Amino acid sequence: MQRSLVLAALLALLVAANAGAFERMWEFLDFGAGVLALVSLTATVLWGLAATDRMLLGSGHRLFAQAVHRGTAVGGLGFLVLHIWVKIAEGRTSAVAALVPFTDAGRPLLIGLGTLAGYLFLVAAVTGAVRSAFAARGRSRWWRALHMCAYLAWCAALVHGLRAGRAAAAWAEAAYLLALAGAAVALALRLVVARRAETAAGSRGKDSGRNG
Repeated sequence: MQRSLVLAALLALLVAANAGAFERMWEFLDFGAGVLALVSLTATVLWGLAATDRMLLGSGHRLFAQAVHRGTAVGGLGFLVLHIWVKIAEGRTSAVAALVPFTDAGRPLLIGLGTLAGYLFLVAAVTGAVRSAFAARGRSRWWRALHMCAYLAWCAALVHGLRAGRAAAAWAEAAYLLALAGAAVALALRLVVARRAETAAGSRGKDSGRNG
């Protein structure tokens, strides 16, 4: 039974190879891996913002948003690794340029932005995975600062994705610009709400000190 399954699988692979399926798959990966990485990481940023909303979402909805945020982050990093591997394998860039920002011989700025975005997304992912290590008092600000590298990474990734590869369709550029504008508004509202909460907490502390 097992031998027949192995033979059937090998036969299917031979048929697919003769039909040119692997060549088409490689062509898809050449363009699709980067697109999927950018889409996944865009979703990661947007769902991360949604997970912090307390004005419209309840605790259950925020937990769901956090789960989607983590899932898209893992998927985005996986597609990013695949994207880098494909570009190096095709000779579109070198391993050194993929590791060291702004060292590509042909397009140092655009490729360098992609490399920089990858490192910043990695920092955001690692800090998200080890958030408990920043639970001590006084460390939460460090966690926020490091985790917010995702916003810088996303901006760099957008420029890299829309300008370093094939020309994007007008609707794709419009969609990313709308996502960028929406994220900027959501982030601004988040900062305003946080500032008001800190101000209110400080006022309550002063009032309690006076009453004491």
